[in-house]
Formats: sequence, C-alpha cells, structure tokens
Amino acid sequence: MAQGSRSNNLVVPQATAALQQLKMEAAQELGVTIPQDGYYGNYTSRETGSLGGYITKRLVQIAEQQLSGSGK
Repeated sequence: MAQGSRSNNLVVPQATAALQQLKMEAAQELGVTIPQDGYYGNYTSRETGSLGGYITKRLVQIAEQQLSGSGK
C-alpha cells in the first residue's frame, strides 16, 4: 500500500487525538518507537502486530469499562 493512503476511516473523526495518544502510550509500554514519518516498513510484523494487538486490547478494555459504568 502506498505511503499516505489509508483505507481505514475513523467512525468518530474527533477521536483522532485520543487514538494517537493511546498509540503512543502503548508503544512506550511495549518499547516500540513510533516512526515520525509514519512509515512502518522498517518494522517487523511482530512489532507492528504486537502494537496493534495491544491497542485493540486496551480499546476493548475501555469499552467494557464504559459499558459497565465503572469509568476508569
């Protein structure tokens, strides 16, 4: 896929900043540096997959907390 073209669009565009913050926090916790130019071609599938999986896990956790009404 060409750099800069995205096939995934946010359902709630206002969530962009929060998702970027979540990505940065997850990367820091996993010890993965986020490329400044957004190009992940120099990363292994394991690194990007672990980051994506961890972010998904956190998003599900946040959603479950909100649905249960327990907040953070």
